[in-house]
Amino acid sequence: MKLDVLVAGEIYADLIMAGFDFFPAPGQEAFAREFRREVGGGVAITACGLATLGTSAGLFAVTGADHHGWISERLAAKGVDVSLLHIQPQEPTGFTVAVTAPEDRAYITYAGANRAFAAALDYAPFESVRHVHLGWAPPWEIAPDLFERIHAAGASVSVDAGWHEDWLADARSLPYLSNADIFFPNETEAARMTGHQDPTGMLACFARAGLRGVALKLGARGSCLLWHGRTFHAPPLPVTPIDTTGAGDCFDAGFLHAWLRGESPERCLAVANICGALSTEAYGGIEGFPSRARLQQVLEK
Repeated sequence: MKLDVLVAGEIYADLIMAGFDFFPAPGQEAFAREFRREVGGGVAITACGLATLGTSAGLFAVTGADHHGWISERLAAKGVDVSLLHIQPQEPTGFTVAVTAPEDRAYITYAGANRAFAAALDYAPFESVRHVHLGWAPPWEIAPDLFERIHAAGASVSVDAGWHEDWLADARSLPYLSNADIFFPNETEAARMTGHQDPTGMLACFARAGLRGVALKLGARGSCLLWHGRTFHAPPLPVTPIDTTGAGDCFDAGFLHAWLRGESPERCLAVANICGALSTEAYGGIEGFPSRARLQQVLEK
């Protein structure tokens, strides 16, 4: 039986600190009142969100031997297929130190075993899934062939490249992404790619470049969608945020869950907005993801 989604990308152990009196500038020290360790990286959060909503999801990623057992157990407990979670014995698991506040956050990251991810993709079983979600910015030496491989295997593909400035600013990014079924940028990433500061201009630029599906995350202002030449907007869901870590990855999961069930563009955007917003009510992107019952309750309102 095919998985609905193979989520592929880099994975980390997140060390999350929160509850600061002030955000420290260089040379300053601030003390956190809250600490959590959580599985991190957008792909882990998106895979857990999909599984929570009942969409079968597997994770294709690379860890070190040091945290492989803990990561596997954590994700499997959320319903994620971890049979494709590879071990790179020469490197420790990548990790991120996240300093987070309700309005913003900062990260310091060590890549670790993720350096082996691009080579591991040669063995990804794209033919055994309906859809591939790349939570990753593919290097240009493999980018031209990657979408072709995925589509040739009979799967659709989406991309959330995250903040990789050199990749986003490269002139090759837009032509490359025109081969994707869905692209998931946030407002800052879209501005870097298009040179526009307003969502209307961003979506128009994406459309001119040939992109068919772009779900644009606008944070506290909701989201916009370019869908095969049409545009849509969804207002924000009012919440009291505790931690915004992974909210965009939860948005991705909500959208893909609805889209793979044949929902309308408007409904897909509404589900994505709700999942992203509610995830901020708890620390880390995994724990705050809404259950199917909570999602349905909010949708009915």
